[in-house]
Amino acid sequence: MKVRISIIALLLVFITSCNTDKTKKNTPKEDISSHTVGDTLTKHLKPFDAELPTIGLLMYNGVLQSEVVATSDVFAKPTEDGEQLFNVITIAENKKPITTEEGLHLVPDYDFKDCPKLTALFVPSAYDMYAQVHNENILDFIRKKNEETQYTVSNCGGAQLIGAAGIASGHKIVTWIGGGEQLQKDYPDLKVMDDSTVTYVEDGKFSSSNGNLASYISALELVEKMTSRAHREFVESYLYLSRLQEWQDEQP
Repeated sequence: MKVRISIIALLLVFITSCNTDKTKKNTPKEDISSHTVGDTLTKHLKPFDAELPTIGLLMYNGVLQSEVVATSDVFAKPTEDGEQLFNVITIAENKKPITTEEGLHLVPDYDFKDCPKLTALFVPSAYDMYAQVHNENILDFIRKKNEETQYTVSNCGGAQLIGAAGIASGHKIVTWIGGGEQLQKDYPDLKVMDDSTVTYVEDGKFSSSNGNLASYISALELVEKMTSRAHREFVESYLYLSRLQEWQDEQP
């Protein structure tokens, strides 16, 4: 009987020991996993530096994501020495995630109420601009920010928001290919350029492009103006733009 009790006791000790060992082995793995995720998030987080110029990217539901990504792609690039040059922030009417035309969900950094002072505001487009052009909150935000920005940029149908806000009367502007004639009718105070031949135009603090991938042009032109030709060329090399410019669809 004593032998049986001793065997049972030994088994209990063995089972407890195994469970304890497993717990010890699993715990570090969980900690490492959590630590790695945290490090990754921290590594890619660019802190807001009040001493740096702030580039604001306006967003709303249905926005063409290339016009948001292009600007962030250009201005978020560091110098060759790894120095951060700009704060790049996204702004929407509220903090709810917006859904792009292409289906991505993007969470704004700021809303219209808590948006910090901007050096430049980029105004993008959607395929259907009716809701945005008739949204007084968006128009008021553009008007307010235009009073403080050094640069206001529109891409594609974003020119309609510039026109509706009434901030660029007498200035040159270009819109999406095929949209210039209607833009001129809707906002006769604008000097609408021929979008069949003009990809990008600059007039004072205002600049504009046809949008989509042409949004890279408006971003690159402004980043050069705010930094240097050398930095622009570095950003272009970072983006492999030469590969895109030289690419040909060669058939075998």
